[in-house]
Amino acid sequence: MSQTNNSDQPGVNRPVQIIPSVLPADWANMGACVKNLEEAGVDRIQFDVMDGNFVPNLTFGPEMISACRKYCNVPFETQLMVSQYNCETMLDAYVKASVGPKGEPGVVIAHVEANVHLHRILGRIRDLGGSPSVALNPHTPFEMIKNIMDMVDHVLVMTVNPGFGGQAYIPTMLNKIREIRQFIIENNLNVDIEVDGGIKANWTISQCAAAGANCFIAGSGMFAYPTLKEGCDELRTVANDAQNGKVLGEPS
Repeated sequence: MSQTNNSDQPGVNRPVQIIPSVLPADWANMGACVKNLEEAGVDRIQFDVMDGNFVPNLTFGPEMISACRKYCNVPFETQLMVSQYNCETMLDAYVKASVGPKGEPGVVIAHVEANVHLHRILGRIRDLGGSPSVALNPHTPFEMIKNIMDMVDHVLVMTVNPGFGGQAYIPTMLNKIREIRQFIIENNLNVDIEVDGGIKANWTISQCAAAGANCFIAGSGMFAYPTLKEGCDELRTVANDAQNGKVLGEPS
């Protein structure tokens, strides 16, 4: 059960967290990018780790993530979109790379689809000093992770199929978010719900927030703004408004 979240109140209206993915960033200037994101007021920074096996793309190794730590004091989050072999053999390195500026646990997200022994992986993340979390691809039902919900700090609902940035949001994931939030409330768990994929400061983030998500991964939906601060502020405002009942409808 989570010990790392900002709120000890399970259930609805947990604090909104804006978490940019650095996938759209200039990788040759990643240090400057994470520093600029910190100045923009983000809550955490996500590194999308892809190995060309679980998803058809290649991105960051643990060395890149570790190198970014000296440029900012924002917590890191690592989403492991990798095969079971790479998850198991590289887990120690990614947990270490994700630690906070004062050694606090970094969020490390394992995909249920990639890990036959998910219980073992999540336990190892905790034992290694990380914050264990789990991700579900769009086709994967919540039922697949009910038996490990007491082990995780975050559940990430993918609202696109993972592998590439800039994809269109899949609105049918809202029922999955509602189902997870209801389970969290009924079982008095201290777990955040993240959403990732096609999230913008419009009806997408609004409806996800109304459904019960409180952590929002935004890549192109944040980097498209004239300044990163504008993007962060807009995303936070729309999500907070939705938690307070001002929910934007899907365009017809």
